Order: sequence, then C-alpha cells, then structure tokens
Amino acid sequence: MRFDDRRAAGRQLAWRLESLRDRDPVVLGLPRGGVPVAYEVAGALDAPLDVLVVRKLGVPRSPELGFGALGENGVRVLNDDVLEETGVGLAEQAVVEAAERTELERRVSRCRHGRDPVALTGRTVVIVDDGLATGATAEAACRVVRGRGAARIVLAVPVGTTAVVARLRRLADEVVRRQALPFLGTVGAWCHDRVTPPATRHFAPPVRAVST
Repeated sequence: MRFDDRRAAGRQLAWRLESLRDRDPVVLGLPRGGVPVAYEVAGALDAPLDVLVVRKLGVPRSPELGFGALGENGVRVLNDDVLEETGVGLAEQAVVEAAERTELERRVSRCRHGRDPVALTGRTVVIVDDGLATGATAEAACRVVRGRGAARIVLAVPVGTTAVVARLRRLADEVVRRQALPFLGTVGAWCHDRVTPPATRHFAPPVRAVST
C-alpha cells in the first residue's frame, strides 16, 4: 500500500502511537522526508516537535544507497553490508563524509537559528522518519538521542524492511511501523508526493504541533 503523501502516512502512523500520549513524549522528525510525517504524529500526541539532523552517506555511484550516516554531536555509523557489496574504499568514504559533515552543520544552523534543541534528558523520545531502507540514518538518530539522555526511544516509520526493523530493535526501546516489507527499494517509492526543499525552520524549537 502506497501513501497519498507523507502527512497521510503520518496520520496512519499516529494511531499506532496513541499509547504514548500520557507519557509526555517529545517527537523528533528527520529532515527532509520525516518532518511532515512527524508533524502529524506530534499533533496527534499533543507533543512538542523538533528536528534531528542526520545525513546519509551515499555510495558515490548510487547516492540513494547509504553506506552509513552522520549525526549531530559527532555520531558516525557505517553499514558494513553495503560497503562490502559496493566496494566503496576508504578514500571515497572520506570524501563523502567530509561533504556530508559540512552539509549537516549547515542544516543544523539553518534549522535552529542558534537556538538550543529541545531537552531530551529523562524523556520518552519518538524519532520519526518516512521509512527505513538501510537503517543507517535511523541508527545515527538513535545514537544521538541516547547520548542526549533520553529515557526511552521509540523509532516510528510508515514503512521499513523486516531485517532492518529487527536490527534497530537493538538500539531503540521500541520500533513502530505501519508496514513491514521483505524488500523496500527506495523510501520515496512508497509516497506519491515529492519532498520539497526543507522548510525545517518552521519546526525549530520551541514548537508544538497541533492537529489539523
């Protein structure tokens, strides 16, 4: 089943997260595609919404395929299976990582305008993306959030592969998805809309999403 757009996917995902409403959660959307999904989730849970910037490390000859990811606070993860399959060498990795680290820092500055992120210490944190393909960006996000003191991490996505969901359950306390698939392809194939350049400045803290 494909979704009309990412906000529709977010509304369908939100009802599976209703039990979190009484836990005073914080919702974090991963730009770009995860932000419209997270907006709907935060509205349904009446929760504060923030962005969490991560960057996929794309295979040079196939940038949609991630061999790893970078996160805030120096977080870096690699996907050994993709590296082995594609043969991306250390020199190529270094070039991609340097470019993406610069882009990550630029986007953090653009999203937050110098403001501090929402405090996560002791909170239930719902990390929302628009799907799990290799899972590298979600893994980076979980590591960032754990490092910022979250008491419980719930990773929530509309779609994800069965194998990746199982692997990420070792990092998140709970993984919630609308659909689990043996093979995903590209995340964008599961939504009819296209993600426009990020308007993430609208989601910089302090923001509370409301239902529409």
